[in-house]
Amino acid sequence: MCGIVGFTGRENALPILIKGLYSLEYRGYDSAGIAAFTKDGLRVVKTRGRIANLEEKIREEGDLYCNCGIGHTRWATHGEPSDRNSHPHLGGRDGKGKVAVVHNGIIENYKELRERLEAHGYVFQSETDTETVAHLVDYLHTGKQEDLAKTVLAAVQRIRGSYALGVVSMDNPEEIVAARRDNPLIIGVGEGENMIASDITAIIGRTRNYIILDDNEVAIVRPDSVVVMNEFGDVVEKNVQTVNWDMSAAEKGGYEHFMIKEIMEQPKAVADTVKPRIQNNAVVFEDNGLTDERLRDIENIHIVGCGSALHAGMVGKRVIEAMCRIRCTAEVASEFRYENPIIGKKDLCIVISQSGETADTLAAMRLAKQAGAFTVAIVNVVSSTIAREADGVLYTWAGPEISVATTKAYSAQLSALYLISVKIARTRGLISIGDERALCAELQRLPSCIEKALMCQEDMQRIATLYANRPSVFFLGRGLDYAAALEASLKLKEISYIHSEAYAAGELKHGTISLIEEGTLVVALATQPALFEKTVSNIREVVSRGAVVVLVTTDDFTGDESVCQHIIRLPKCLYEFSASLSIIPMQLLAYYVAVERNCDVDKPRNLAKSVTVE
Repeated sequence: MCGIVGFTGRENALPILIKGLYSLEYRGYDSAGIAAFTKDGLRVVKTRGRIANLEEKIREEGDLYCNCGIGHTRWATHGEPSDRNSHPHLGGRDGKGKVAVVHNGIIENYKELRERLEAHGYVFQSETDTETVAHLVDYLHTGKQEDLAKTVLAAVQRIRGSYALGVVSMDNPEEIVAARRDNPLIIGVGEGENMIASDITAIIGRTRNYIILDDNEVAIVRPDSVVVMNEFGDVVEKNVQTVNWDMSAAEKGGYEHFMIKEIMEQPKAVADTVKPRIQNNAVVFEDNGLTDERLRDIENIHIVGCGSALHAGMVGKRVIEAMCRIRCTAEVASEFRYENPIIGKKDLCIVISQSGETADTLAAMRLAKQAGAFTVAIVNVVSSTIAREADGVLYTWAGPEISVATTKAYSAQLSALYLISVKIARTRGLISIGDERALCAELQRLPSCIEKALMCQEDMQRIATLYANRPSVFFLGRGLDYAAALEASLKLKEISYIHSEAYAAGELKHGTISLIEEGTLVVALATQPALFEKTVSNIREVVSRGAVVVLVTTDDFTGDESVCQHIIRLPKCLYEFSASLSIIPMQLLAYYVAVERNCDVDKPRNLAKSVTVE
């Protein structure tokens, strides 16, 4: 959600900023802009729409060579997507401004600040909360202090809310000041040049070394130096980290879209998550606090997440309860934190987030920690905020995921939850050593099963061409298949913009079956042998009302197939792990339907990859 990039060095900053903005497109945005120091002073160019529109506008304006600048991709929160609401925003009474600001996050007290600044003669040009920050920095900078970093430090102490900020001032055209609270921001460390960015993808083309800013820190970034201060203005030492994945992992590699590339990468993502954690036929976690003693004493498990991460958690809930016989809940993070949840000191809270920066999930985890629960994060981004604040972390080694609609990160999250389930069950004596050995063998076989499931690609492409014009689609399933159906429905909605709903198959007849009519597409998931007959009964109910049915099932399906127009068979695997296979054809269906409808697959409208506001 929104993206920041900044560069200061000796080369022309403009192409570096534009390339950085393109690398942040996956975060979701509706406008883009840059602020650059040129021979004519501080210039801002911004526009609604894609970065290509910004490039065209820059070409029209001309003469924008610069060595220092900041850029931004905006996802609208305060004010509609428009040129005037785009970032960067200028701060100053004269309408031109000597300070420029880019911002991710939400300024909660912006109305109060705006009223005070207007009383001091500031005229606002936009509807955004960010412009308040620009004017506030200008007011404090010109009136009371000369040092920009100390001015920003004073400004953020007057702000309530979340932010990642990049600030530049005419007083020092080689300097960028960065600050953060509850929004990710890193500093790319180069030779004779340095950068700021929302994440690693924006800097990897220039440097593999980076510093992570912590909450309430402010950084002074110049071509030859980086100085970080805490909220008291004291200089703090920061560790320089190194990116450990190759740039090719963030490139399409010959595929038409990142999404299809990432769908095909799922066997590797699952293998990389599972295999290092199985040693001598047993689940072994790295030092993340999940000791045998702690696992034996767990009284309840709370799983929290948003979107696809929540759906992975819903699968995890069912597997954990079946395998470990511990009461487990899976809840929307934004609801969890406001419903006064009952959390005990012997409870385990599992928080799931691909980015490790999801605002609601982070807040829910902090709530659980305050209540005394032990928190474990399942995240994909190393050193993300959730990873650093959790008591323990289980990384999903899925590599960078660029498409907004998650696929491989979701599959890696499922495999991490399976590992936790097996570990808890063995620790609590609910399975034998032999059972654990067999389950570990099944987990190690899962990547090859996913690879076989991907062989339905052509079938799903053909089905997509037949039904891409359907106005509504229903997904049905029971138990684990219902949890998988929820993710399948979300995928289709996210990228094809077709209305779809997922229902527990037995619940459909309690009202929603009234929506089934001649030609309605229904996708039924049936991967659990004990529920085959029940699911077939539900399929007959919709077929009798004119529905067209796609059945996704296993090789050993024993139900009546005659009522289904299309059948997709998955390789046999342990039914507890079946959600990892049933989602594969669903991801492919969503992808090919979106392609058929000429949708922007990797950057669906109104969506953001990393949701860093509540």
